[in-house]
Amino acid sequence: MSAVLDPALLAKLVCPVTRTPLRWDAERRELLSEAAGLAFPVRDGVPVLVVREARSING
Repeated sequence: MSAVLDPALLAKLVCPVTRTPLRWDAERRELLSEAAGLAFPVRDGVPVLVVREARSING
C-alpha cells in the first residue's frame, strides 16, 4: 500500500461528522479529522469514512 494518498482525492474528502477537511497521516495511513477527534483508516488505498470504523485521537 502506498504511503501517499492522491492529492486530488484528499482535496475532495471531508469528515462525515463535521464536514471539515481531513488531513493525511502517512505514517499511520489514516485520515485525521481534528475537529471530530477521529482517525479514519485507509484500507487497500480506499478511505473508510465510517464513524464506527474510526478510532479516537483525543486520548
